[in-house]
This record gives sequence, C-alpha cells and structure tokens, in this order.
Amino acid sequence: MQQLDRTLELETKSIRRLLWIYALPSIVSQIIASVYNIVDRVFLGQCVGALAIAGLAITMPIMNIIHAFGSLVGVGSSARMSIVLGKKDYKWAEDILGNSMLLTFIFGFLFVTGGYLFMDKILTMFGASADTIAYAREYMDIVLPGMFMTTVTFNLTGLIRATGYPTKSMWILAGGAILNIVLDALFIYVLDWGIGGAAWATTISMTCSGIVAVWHFLQRSSFIRFRRHAWQPKLYIFRNILLIGMSPFLMNVAASGVVALLNSQLIRYGGDLAVGAYGIVNTFGSLSIMLILGVCQGMQPIAGYNYGAGHPDRLKSVYTLTMKVNVLIGFVGALLALTIPQILLRAFTKEDDLIQIAVPAMRFMLVMFPLVGFTITNSNFFQSIDKPWIAIVTSLSRQVLFLAPMIYIIPPIFINAGGNGLTGVWASMTISDALGALLAFLLMLTQRHVFKPTNS
Repeated sequence: MQQLDRTLELETKSIRRLLWIYALPSIVSQIIASVYNIVDRVFLGQCVGALAIAGLAITMPIMNIIHAFGSLVGVGSSARMSIVLGKKDYKWAEDILGNSMLLTFIFGFLFVTGGYLFMDKILTMFGASADTIAYAREYMDIVLPGMFMTTVTFNLTGLIRATGYPTKSMWILAGGAILNIVLDALFIYVLDWGIGGAAWATTISMTCSGIVAVWHFLQRSSFIRFRRHAWQPKLYIFRNILLIGMSPFLMNVAASGVVALLNSQLIRYGGDLAVGAYGIVNTFGSLSIMLILGVCQGMQPIAGYNYGAGHPDRLKSVYTLTMKVNVLIGFVGALLALTIPQILLRAFTKEDDLIQIAVPAMRFMLVMFPLVGFTITNSNFFQSIDKPWIAIVTSLSRQVLFLAPMIYIIPPIFINAGGNGLTGVWASMTISDALGALLAFLLMLTQRHVFKPTNS
C-alpha cells in the first residue's frame, strides 16, 4: 500500500510542495542525462586524441535519433500512466507498463538489427571519413545493444516518477552516470581500451540502470508491476502512447533538420565563426531550457493525475505555478544574456573575434526566453493531459512553423534596409520565439474548458 499512498498524495498535498518534490529530481535528472555526452569526450580527448573525438561526434546524431524514439515511448507512457492512475484504474496502468515495454522491444530490435546491417552506410551518411570511420564503427558495434537498455531506462524511470517515486527515478539515473565516470576512467585511462572503453562504460552503466528500473516493477511491494495480463499487446494503448509521445519525438527530429538549415544560413552570411558563435550561445540557452524541461517533467505526473481524477482546480494550480516558475527561469536567462554577455561567453572561448560575433547573437537569441518558457510549458502541459495535437503544434511552432522560413525571409530584409544578413539570421530567432508564444497562447485559449468543473 505504500506506493498507492504515494500516488494518492498527488490529489491531496499542496501543489507548491508537490511541484518542488517532483521538479527537483527531474531537473537533476536532466543534468545527469547530459553527463553521458560529456564524460566520454573528456576522457577520449585527454587519453586518445582528436580522431577518436571526431569518431564519437559522428555517432551523436545516430544516438540522438535513438533517444528520440526512446522519448516517444517514455514520455507517452508516463503521461498516460499518470492520467490512468488519477482514474484509479490500476489494471489499465499495468497494461500501459507492459505495452510500453513491448514498444521498447520492437524499436530496440529494429535499431539494433538495422544498425548492424547498415553500419558503414549510416556512418558515412553522417560524415565519417576514412580516418574516423574505424573509431565510429568500433564505438557503435559495442554501444548499440546498450542503446536499447538506454531506452528501457528512460522509459521505466519516467514511469517510476509517474507512480510516485521521483527521487528513486533520479537516483537510478545518477547511479548510472557515476558508474559511467568510474568505468570511463578504468577502461580508457587505466586499461587503455580507447574508444571501445568509452562504449563499454556507457553500455555497462546504462544496462545496470535498466536492470534496477526493471527490478522496481518486479517487486511484490509495487502495486503497479509486471503481471501476465500486462504483456498482452493492445493496439489502443500503443496508439495512446505514441500519440502523446509524438510531440517530443517530432521536436527532437525537427530540431536536427532545422539546425542543418540554420547552419547553412550562418555560413552564408557569417562564415564558420558565426556557426561557432551559435554553438556557444545555444549551449548557454540549453542550460535554461534544461531547467524549464525539468520543471515540466515535475509538473507532468501532477497534472496528468489530477486531470484523470477530475480535479480542475488543482490542474489549474499546477499549470499556473509551473508557468510562473518557467517564465521566471526564462527571464533570468534573458537578463544575464542582455547585461553580461561577454562574461558568459568567456567561459566558453577566449577568442575576441568569436566573442564579438556571439554578443549580438546571445542578445537576439535569448531576449525572448521568458516567452520560450511559456511555449514549452504549454506544450508539456497539453501533452500531460492527453491533448497530443495541441502539444505537437505548440512544440513545433518555434522551429518548424516559424524559424525554418524566417531564416530565409528576414536576412534579405535586413540587407535591403542597409544592415547585414547575419543580424537578420539572429533576429529571425527572436521573431520566431515571439510568434511561437503567440500561437501557444491562442491554442491555450481554445482549451480553457479543462480548468472548469464538469457538470455532474
């Protein structure tokens, strides 16, 4: 009954207290997740060399695509789990648990099989050269099965958080990150296994995290756990999971495509230094977005549960509080970018030419971050309460609906007005953020009924 009590607190405890309890571990989890992308590069750069880092960089887009499919299942299943738990339908919740694992197995089989069958073609497509493909292939040969366990881990830790264990979810991810650091030091620095050591460290650490996450749902003390009926495929559950998870999936995939278009425009109007400036500013912006997403992850089980339980007053409270917190985070990020951009940029580079280009970039790109916090919160909120199409349109608005065309429309306008095209590229991001927030606001107005009590 202990875990049952944990889910019931979602409709009884103070919303302010609940958001703190759930958001803090989610923010830490967001930071921990980034460790996997950083630690390997540090050890390889110090102990192996530039070609190994280049080989690892080639694999990053492939791993990001696999992560996108992991979020497709993980976000969709955890959001649906929260709604169903709010309805007190525990058999349905267990069916979601089992069917989410079935989807994970299906995607995992396709990725592992396809990866091994077409390894060289895939790596070449993502930019591997004769000098780097051996490193990239060695890494992927080892890490592909581990990437399957990565999707298992992120799926189940989301479900652990949805069933009332946000801190346990955090520690499962933290344990994997700490183990990854230790194994990287052992395999790369001590045993001199090179890029293969980085792959084994990632694979072993994420496998251990996945096993712990699976064990949580095998224990008899868990009122939501793996049971025989849960493994029966149910197409309507597949559909629900995939529809809700489609928003973060499409956002991840679209972001990769839009960045490619953006880089081409930056090179056209500003050269390689402009691309470098964007990379630095985007890194700082990602820190703010990481905090915003962590708060949204904390909101998700609270909003989903109270939506399912029929408590519109609590639903409105968690939406309003999350919005205030995320707009404040965006405001702080924008304020720092506007007032002390040089200080922030010197943490990443000492080159004056690069800083000179990056200062206006930072101001244009981050000035609308309070509105970005508004847009992201709306997308995640509607995703949490089973409004997938609203969430999809909101999440894609900034980059696909507005930024993709704006980076071609705005620079010529600036040039014709006597300015320069690079400033136009930076300004296109400002305009896109504002338009995305406006669309998010209009879509939110169409859904105001979710905050009103239903007539009994």
